[in-house]
Amino acid sequence: MKYPRLIIAQDREKPVRQRHPWVFSGAIARTEGDPQPGDLVDVRAHDGEFLARGYYNPRSQIQARLLTWRDEPLNDAWWRQQLGRALETRRFMRTNQACALRLVNAESDYLPGLIVDQYGSVLVLQALTLYIDQHKQRIAGLLADLLQPRTIYERSDVDVRAKEGLKRTTGLLWGEEPPERFTYTEASHVTHLWVDVKHGHKTGAYLDQRDNRYWVQSAVDSLTGEVRLLNLFSYSGGFGVVAAEGENRQRLHIVNVDSSNSALALAADNARLNHVPHHEEIEADALDFLRQEARSSARYDVVVLDPPKFAHNKEQIDSAARGYKDLNLNAFRVIREGGYLATFSCSGSISRDLFQKIVFGALADSGRQAQIVRHLQAAPDHPIALTFPEGEYLKGLLLRVW
Repeated sequence: MKYPRLIIAQDREKPVRQRHPWVFSGAIARTEGDPQPGDLVDVRAHDGEFLARGYYNPRSQIQARLLTWRDEPLNDAWWRQQLGRALETRRFMRTNQACALRLVNAESDYLPGLIVDQYGSVLVLQALTLYIDQHKQRIAGLLADLLQPRTIYERSDVDVRAKEGLKRTTGLLWGEEPPERFTYTEASHVTHLWVDVKHGHKTGAYLDQRDNRYWVQSAVDSLTGEVRLLNLFSYSGGFGVVAAEGENRQRLHIVNVDSSNSALALAADNARLNHVPHHEEIEADALDFLRQEARSSARYDVVVLDPPKFAHNKEQIDSAARGYKDLNLNAFRVIREGGYLATFSCSGSISRDLFQKIVFGALADSGRQAQIVRHLQAAPDHPIALTFPEGEYLKGLLLRVW
């Protein structure tokens, strides 16, 4: 089949040859064949050499997202193969039918614009781009054949769709309507958590933080005596519930802080579901609460900072850096000697190196000392393609504070 063509400027071919999945508008010298939004296109060098094939949307700054660097048909067989490869990558993590995993991680699985999460027999699909939105029923059908789920539900209610000229949308794609809430387990672990795939954050839960919750549990278990854990931006309270799985269960007191009353209700339900003995939920702006605690005599043994994205683009980096510094500075002020801080950024525009420098600046201003015990990242069901470093959005530090 002959596809419309995007001809890349002679000095802009290198990223495509190195298999970066994005082609920006400034890299395109011209188009041939009148491609329409959502069309498949061939990406070619200035001399006509085939480079890649992907899909096109002139409404977006990223005008082409690449699916293959081979001259091959992008038919159902191709999609089945690519989806199967993503599932195979996670085979060692799929330990039971009730577990939760990310099955498709967009560009990092070489399927740009497509997110698929699994909560037991329920799959949740996000279509982030026009082409994926146009083909979501086809993709859902292939996923149904591969996995035989009970439900495939769409949660394409994210801001990034506006850049593709798309509105937010949610609803059933395949199978049965999902229940309002149900429980799942974190892969290879014993914690049970409630999830609301229709209305919860992201696709219902923060699956990327799964392994980091267990590093926080290890930090809590290393402490003696009564342990106070402050979980800021707590959402469903996962960090606290998992921490209570450990040896410290009876001596651990968890304080969940979030601005959303419904999130705190979910956190309290998760604590009760897992028989966590000592927990409290506080509805407050996390930064305001932390500043107030820093001015008072309140002290905590472990603090978890997992804020929402502060920088949505490069223009917001400076303001985001100030926000991260303020949070971490006040966190250092409330941590007891020998306690721990688990601090995160999910802003893709904030590099790991820059985030560490921001946290260092907060430490210097606090007058404290800290050691990096571990660099934290998304769980392995969120792989990062070597050709797409932008996929490393979540970065964190586990610090011992003195």
